Amino acid sequence: MSHLFESVFLGILQGLTEFLPISSSAHLRIAGELPGMTQDPGARFSAITQIGTELAVLIFFRNDIKRIIFAWFSQTLLRKELNQDQKSLARMGWLIIVGSLPIGILGYLGKDIIANDFRSLWLIASVMIIFGLILGWADNVAKNTRNLDDLTNKHGLLYGVAQSLALIPGVSRSGATIAMGRYLGYTREAALRYSFLLALPAVFGSGLYELKDALGSTDTNVFTLSETLLATVIAFIIGYAVIAWLLKYVTTKSFRPFIIYRIVLGSVVLALLIAGVINP
Repeated sequence: MSHLFESVFLGILQGLTEFLPISSSAHLRIAGELPGMTQDPGARFSAITQIGTELAVLIFFRNDIKRIIFAWFSQTLLRKELNQDQKSLARMGWLIIVGSLPIGILGYLGKDIIANDFRSLWLIASVMIIFGLILGWADNVAKNTRNLDDLTNKHGLLYGVAQSLALIPGVSRSGATIAMGRYLGYTREAALRYSFLLALPAVFGSGLYELKDALGSTDTNVFTLSETLLATVIAFIIGYAVIAWLLKYVTTKSFRPFIIYRIVLGSVVLALLIAGVINP
């Protein structure tokens, strides 16, 4: 398979898996071991293509995001008096900032470990299973009593800690934050919506940092910058469609199919590793 077709395939895969609680980074890593694929596309490829899916979030939730930014600036910089709804939006802006700190700090300090040690398929497959079970438990015990208006400072920080676990491929950013939200009693839709918004600073920060390095690099061992950007555009288109579908899906359905999928995929990868069919 040529690098061009590989980048198209991986862009589709990124768009399909980024927002589902099944870990897009794990899928990109596993895809590197499929017949005909060159090799692991790498952490840089994953980070840059995630810019595409987060642009989909930015456009899909543009009205919500504008309201949050306007309320935050009005309260923080302009010192305006806000009504109760605007105060809630400004608080959410602060919570998104605070909730982004754990993954930002840990991601920067541990970037070498993330790019190398965390790419092991033994770790990824095990984490797929473990966090699948955690998500299933959290979704099952959730009380469904809270919406985003009920978001507190403590809960915002806990969401951020959960998101930082997604630095390990296989955890899933959306899966970790949704599991935390469900454990704290938020509805499926509320947990999902907040996971979208919370991811924006972290993913854009990581992706733009990697893009800056890629622009100044001559390393083309896996994918060129143009091939990576093609995958990013494709991920944006597919990701936008997935957001619209998933928000409708969670209003009436549980996360059980994704939990089963995680456990099955993780088990298959472990079996292939044990049999020596694929390289960890």
